[in-house]
Amino acid sequence: MRIGNSGDGAFARRVAIVVAILGLALLLWYLVDVLLLFFAAALVAVLLHAIARPIARQTGIGNSWSVAVAALFVTLVITLAVSLFGTEIRAQTIKLVETLPAAWEIFIERTFSGDLRDQVMEQAEGAVPAAGQLLANLAVGAWSVAGGLSAVIVMIMGGLYLAAQPDIYRRGFLMLFPDDGKRASAEETLDAIGEALQLWLIGQLLTMAFILVVSLVGLWAIGLPAAVALAVFAGLAQFVPILGPIVASVPALLVALTESWQMVLWVLAFYIVIQQVESNLVTPLVQRRTVHLPPALPLFAVVVFGLLFGLTGVLLATPLAVVAFVGIKKLWVRDTLGGMTRLPGEPAAARAHEGETTTAAPAEK
Repeated sequence: MRIGNSGDGAFARRVAIVVAILGLALLLWYLVDVLLLFFAAALVAVLLHAIARPIARQTGIGNSWSVAVAALFVTLVITLAVSLFGTEIRAQTIKLVETLPAAWEIFIERTFSGDLRDQVMEQAEGAVPAAGQLLANLAVGAWSVAGGLSAVIVMIMGGLYLAAQPDIYRRGFLMLFPDDGKRASAEETLDAIGEALQLWLIGQLLTMAFILVVSLVGLWAIGLPAAVALAVFAGLAQFVPILGPIVASVPALLVALTESWQMVLWVLAFYIVIQQVESNLVTPLVQRRTVHLPPALPLFAVVVFGLLFGLTGVLLATPLAVVAFVGIKKLWVRDTLGGMTRLPGEPAAARAHEGETTTAAPAEK
């Protein structure tokens, strides 16, 4: 009778654990918007730390003050950029939005003819409202926490708090792990992820700046209308690798179509050249000191996270892929399998020495 009760108790505990895990997974799914917002705030904190670190090293001031100086620096840069180019970007953006519908009609008329053109126009007229509704749904789903503006404010303020006192949140997170070696492993993984995100973010911002400047110069030299707005859009779209540059080229080609087919060919050739330079020269140079992801990983990350989480998932897909990439390399490949793999920001010589020590240890036994 006692054995039966003991077995029933163990079974009940297992059922309770499974139910608790399923309940936690369901809760996290319902709170996914909040979790993504927290992750976006963490990216803001990473950016502030990347700027604050050299400030603290050069001046000797504490972390909180260096973060405050970094936040002030970013605010001044944004304010200066808006004051210098904000009016022009706004005017060109309005002009671009007004031009695109007419450019689309010109594209249909010049590409198709007869009954086929009428059919395409009918399909397009039905697809445009559907696409608009889809984008609206994505936007609502992405920012359903408290609206778009409120979400941005929460993201920025959360990033400031995380950057100003990171040790509080770090210790709280590590307390979730037992102090039997797993806490140390979790701490190392957290450090590796933070370093990887900082390196990736710096590299991404450099690439975005390169695309923005080169696009501005190139489109202006070609004589394309709304060159400033299109260049800014190209730079921002670069945040989403692979798909972002393709999306950025579409409005430029439509605007070029309102001018001439020769202008379309010039713009198409320019975007092909700039993407080849970015893919084969700029990105490899940047990735030498940042994070190198296999090319297919960001693409599938954008698709998967976009399907799961909508527009926010598309925007945060690559940094989420960086987190998964580093976590798997550290926790599975290195700690579980004992493989030799270098993490982003880690000196190659140090990892090789660690590997030698690890392989020599069994022989000594």
